[in-house]
Amino acid sequence: MSRYKSGVLFTIIGALFWGLSGTCGQFLLQFRGVTSGWLVSVRMLSAGLVLLLLCYKKEGKAIFRVWKETKDRLDLFIFAAFGLAFCQFTYFSTITYSNAGTATVLQFLAPVLIMAYLSVKNKKMPRAMELLAICFAVAGIFLLATHGQFDSLAISKNALVFGLLSALSVVIYNLQPARLIKTYGTLLALGWGMLIGGIVLSFIYQPWQVIGTWDMPALLSLAAIIVLGTVVSFSCYLEGVNRIGATAGSLLSSAEPLAATFLSVAWLKASLDWTDALGIGLILSTVILLTLKPKTAAGIAMAPSELIQ
Repeated sequence: MSRYKSGVLFTIIGALFWGLSGTCGQFLLQFRGVTSGWLVSVRMLSAGLVLLLLCYKKEGKAIFRVWKETKDRLDLFIFAAFGLAFCQFTYFSTITYSNAGTATVLQFLAPVLIMAYLSVKNKKMPRAMELLAICFAVAGIFLLATHGQFDSLAISKNALVFGLLSALSVVIYNLQPARLIKTYGTLLALGWGMLIGGIVLSFIYQPWQVIGTWDMPALLSLAAIIVLGTVVSFSCYLEGVNRIGATAGSLLSSAEPLAATFLSVAWLKASLDWTDALGIGLILSTVILLTLKPKTAAGIAMAPSELIQ
């Protein structure tokens, strides 16, 4: 399997597990009384510790080498605080001032921002397939999130600001950790990023104050969020982005609501109408478009490691 195709596979797996995580989160939030802030802080702290333990088993004390250079420490903190943690915080803040559908639509402005940034940086026009994929992805997400009701985007100023910041944070964690991942590997960079991000969030949402009703389904859902929806999903996604580029990676992550929709219908008995089906079709079209082999002389779907000299 080529580097590009394996990158597509990694990215899709990561997005699918994000979808699973979102559905498990919905279960905890709606049926077990857990709050979003507490869930995010616990998720990041737990996943960070698990990842670092895995890295320590393989590399020993070498996992601390990322702290030796000032530039690495600064990049790691930016990735953790303004990428991972800030993304979670602004996303859930957008939901607070509006709804999950609006928050998702605003966050998926990220591919457009990434495309614009890379086009200017590399002085290259996007490929026609990439432009078409962006249109399909945005349209698909819009239909899944709003069911085609334009009036659902009538949002407050706070929701708009937090939503745009959420999209910006997605750009940051797609592009910013490229050098860290190239130097230290995906798992180590992600492990420290998750742990630091969780610590930052703990100043806002205290994980030691346990909230909600806990039984076996709740515990299994939390485990799925931490292990599959965080450790596995972020690792696969960032490795995929490292192979296929931030633009393609951010677009393929639209498989997340695809998985979440199916799981919500099958598990939580959510309804599925024609707008959902059309949105799913558009997202699947995006995946097909981005699996086509990119030209080397044009386009901007390159690995992030190629963006930083």
